Amino acid sequence: MKRWLSKAETTLGNHSDRLNAINIFPVADGDTGTNLYLTVRAAAQSLQGLDTAAIPQITTDAPVRSFGPPDPAQNDVGALLARAGLAAMETARGNSGTLFAVFLCAAAEPLAGHPRLSAPLLAAALNRAQLRAWSALSDPVPGTMLSVMEAAARAAAAVDSAHDGDDSNHTLGLALDAAVEAAVAAVVRTEDQLEALHAAHVVDAGGVGMLLILDCLRSAVLGEELQDQLLDGLHGYDVQDPHIHAGMPRDEGVEVMCTITLSPLDAAMMRQRLDEMGDSVIMSQVGGAADTSGAYRWRVHVHVPHAEPAVALIRSLGEPSDISVSELAVPDAEPRAVSGREPAGQVPDGHER
Repeated sequence: MKRWLSKAETTLGNHSDRLNAINIFPVADGDTGTNLYLTVRAAAQSLQGLDTAAIPQITTDAPVRSFGPPDPAQNDVGALLARAGLAAMETARGNSGTLFAVFLCAAAEPLAGHPRLSAPLLAAALNRAQLRAWSALSDPVPGTMLSVMEAAARAAAAVDSAHDGDDSNHTLGLALDAAVEAAVAAVVRTEDQLEALHAAHVVDAGGVGMLLILDCLRSAVLGEELQDQLLDGLHGYDVQDPHIHAGMPRDEGVEVMCTITLSPLDAAMMRQRLDEMGDSVIMSQVGGAADTSGAYRWRVHVHVPHAEPAVALIRSLGEPSDISVSELAVPDAEPRAVSGREPAGQVPDGHER
């Protein structure tokens, strides 16, 4: 799992420019690649130098099977990903980064208490993750990274069902292959699911980013190379293709993000009010436990015409931390049309928030 997130960080860094180049939904702000990269980097870096024996085990009602040393109480896949998910959630960037953070936190839950991944656990994790991501958005839209998550989850579940819950490494490999293959097909479909993508003749940037993340998981688990050919033929993704924002009108408004502790009632009220003020509302719990007063930690994301009313609403309900306000408009400077396959470790192009 540590190798997966590290590989995903490098891969998204290398592809960030091309992801930015085709990013036009929900707003054409050309930063999906940057946002995903920075969010995955936060998850990966939270595990650097970490002794897995130091990670506390997450309690679960499910029986824990032992596969010999190391002790599953000291090597907990769910606890590891929960730690990474929390780091991602606290620093998530944009729609795509926030949805990936939601995905990672939710995927950790069925893996709690387990020392290794298996096909049944992969199917459960992907399903939990895609359901949580769909529910985090007030107005979820097919043809986005949500559709890619769902397709991967359904494919992994089908393999698990066909093999009667077999937890061998062989079946895990089949499930990972099927998940990535389904993700590719889902990415291709996005072009015809969203009018904006169809008109621009491109696939969804967040969907491609999710495909890359899933292929990194397959690569890390199976010890195989990334499948670069998966991206062949994706519309708008060729190196020579320009950024598609040059001729588009500037998007007005701002993106507001924060982390805040709210009661369930206040959280429901905030979601309703933010839905009235703007769009792209994402609210998801950060961590699963309530505090002594019954309140939960939430990550909040919204696009609004003006920041002041949204910030005032947020402050009226609690004390936000990590609050940020960013312009949605693409900067006037022309972005560089360069390859998304930059040397590993190079800072990606894009409009960092």
